[in-house]
Amino acid sequence: MTSHKMIRSGCAVLTAAMMALSLAACGGAGAPAGDQKKVIGVSVADQKSLFYVAEVAGIKDEAKKLGYEVNITSANNDSSAQVKQVNDLLTKEIGALIFTSQDSTAAAAGVRAANKADVPVVAVDQRPESGQGDLATYIATDSVKAAYELCTWMFGQIGGSGEIAILHGVLGSTAEIQRTEGCQKALKETPGIKVVAEETANWDETEAYKATQNILTAHPNLKAVFGESDAMSLGASKAAKASGKTIFSVGIDGFPTMFDAVASGLTQATMAQQPYMMGQLAVRNAIALMEGKGQDIPKEQYQDTVLINKDTVTKHKVEDFYGPDAQSFK
Repeated sequence: MTSHKMIRSGCAVLTAAMMALSLAACGGAGAPAGDQKKVIGVSVADQKSLFYVAEVAGIKDEAKKLGYEVNITSANNDSSAQVKQVNDLLTKEIGALIFTSQDSTAAAAGVRAANKADVPVVAVDQRPESGQGDLATYIATDSVKAAYELCTWMFGQIGGSGEIAILHGVLGSTAEIQRTEGCQKALKETPGIKVVAEETANWDETEAYKATQNILTAHPNLKAVFGESDAMSLGASKAAKASGKTIFSVGIDGFPTMFDAVASGLTQATMAQQPYMMGQLAVRNAIALMEGKGQDIPKEQYQDTVLINKDTVTKHKVEDFYGPDAQSFK
């Protein structure tokens, strides 16, 4: 049999519990959830490219420094997988998305999904075509300028004439389009240079090696190769060396391995990017947007590159571009 005292006691406990729940719902005492910082979602194309490895390192270090949590996904160069990963991040109610897309398809789909979820997007390195989604900001290397300056320098080094080949990155990606544009501008200013071959090597050293072998067979007088990335420039140089030929080979990235290759004379130059710093900047921008303080963030934030050749390679540290752990990326 239940006594009246027990009933009153039970009611008191129930009332106290209901009050506690009410306080929690209103963000009162004992309800830290309302003050929790939202997680920053990160989607990158892969974690094989040293650029993306350094970018993620910068993201992790800056987020830790500023006391924010990041949820990082890598698509392993699969556009469809990346779109799914972005949608999965959005279901977790992230506060902002740092997005380095695999290609224009993933970029457009991912950005549109984030726009629909009202999550601000900080794009790094790649972005959708115009009209394919709204970005809070776009952080990238000025690839047109970098390719133009690099190709102009290379043409001067080989005497302003001769046969060259171009190795393209992933067709349709922002960097591939812009680097092609930059070198084409330099070509128009140097009529003595003849492009005898263009191959797509998808930023990959092995693909570039095979492509260059075929190019050298068809064009034994080839003087130089413009690789739109360091990996492709390295592949071209190694293929030429294996064939007993000497070519002038340049790339864009500033990889630790490329610093070594330039120093040893295997390759001749690279335009060093700043991916670690871009990752840090992306985190600061994402936090500002999440806190409602992103009004002054520029829509486009292009970063300059630095020419690394035999004359400058000893004057720069790769850590300045790829972060404190750069040497471990080799």
